[in-house]
Amino acid sequence: MLRRVMLSASALLLCLPALAADVHVRVDPAAPHADPGNEGLTVFPTIQNALDHHPFATPNADGTPGRVFIEITPGTYHERIIVTQNHTNITLLGMGKSPEEVVITNSLNAKTAGGTFFTETAEINGDGFEADNLTLENSAGNTGQAVAAAVRADRVVFKHCRFLGHQDTLFADYGRQYYVDSYLEGGVDYIFGNATAVFERDELHSNGPGFITAQSRTAPDQTTGYVILNSKVTSTSELGGRSIGLGRPWRAYSRVVYLNTSLPAELAAAGWNNWGKTANEATAYYAEYHSSGPGANDAARVPWAHQLTQREMQQYLPQHFLGGPAKGPGHWDAVAAAAKLR
Repeated sequence: MLRRVMLSASALLLCLPALAADVHVRVDPAAPHADPGNEGLTVFPTIQNALDHHPFATPNADGTPGRVFIEITPGTYHERIIVTQNHTNITLLGMGKSPEEVVITNSLNAKTAGGTFFTETAEINGDGFEADNLTLENSAGNTGQAVAAAVRADRVVFKHCRFLGHQDTLFADYGRQYYVDSYLEGGVDYIFGNATAVFERDELHSNGPGFITAQSRTAPDQTTGYVILNSKVTSTSELGGRSIGLGRPWRAYSRVVYLNTSLPAELAAAGWNNWGKTANEATAYYAEYHSSGPGANDAARVPWAHQLTQREMQQYLPQHFLGGPAKGPGHWDAVAAAAKLR
């Protein structure tokens, strides 16, 4: 009788993974490499190995999708990672005490890789991606375009993360994206692309002269653009008298808005640039609301930029700008999603 009870308990344990909605796996360099057919493993030596061979989550009881949590042991990971479109609802968790303890790094630049869009250390294509407490770095330095992260997915959250590079650090290219309590560093156009993105309580650090943003909205009816909210812009002490700018239009209908953000003395008084094309002044939309710090200078901004009223700025808050449809499956509460992360 005892043996039957033990067998029944064993059978129950074998069934538990099928009932669990979320999946937790771990990255530890000491673990053995997983090959095809080893999809049952839960510890992997590299982040990409975990992305390739993790068990898939199952739906929750209410039909919502489960999530795969990849918990990364502190260390420096010299690898390039790709989250493919069929790997949705992935969360990368750095298990260190700070983002500096888990670093994912590579050093490709456009010259060596054959173009900007082959240089990224991390490529995110799966919707519902999240990352918390880690660093993404392109260590190529001031050698031209060198992307730390290319994000082409919807409903993406980065929290307590660092993005390190120089030119084109973050390619925020597609979908709704929320960067909160994070640090982004670069020199030239270091946030670029055509995503609908909000950067809240972040530090944007310019490590050289150049423009912070190069947003690329291509039509006036697109809902895309960048919002920098309750953040601060800082700069290195090695600019040598050269200035930084808030943004320039990579495409004609570029849209960038700074709300309640502190700006440094190194910011050029004009703030914005038309990228050598006067016609862009009629189509690009650049605005500020309650800028502060020594770089806040409303009167000196280019005449085609905007200073928003309190009513006008409301539409750019994350619950509105990132929400999508007010009801239905397309609606997204980015703030609530970020709050669930530690």
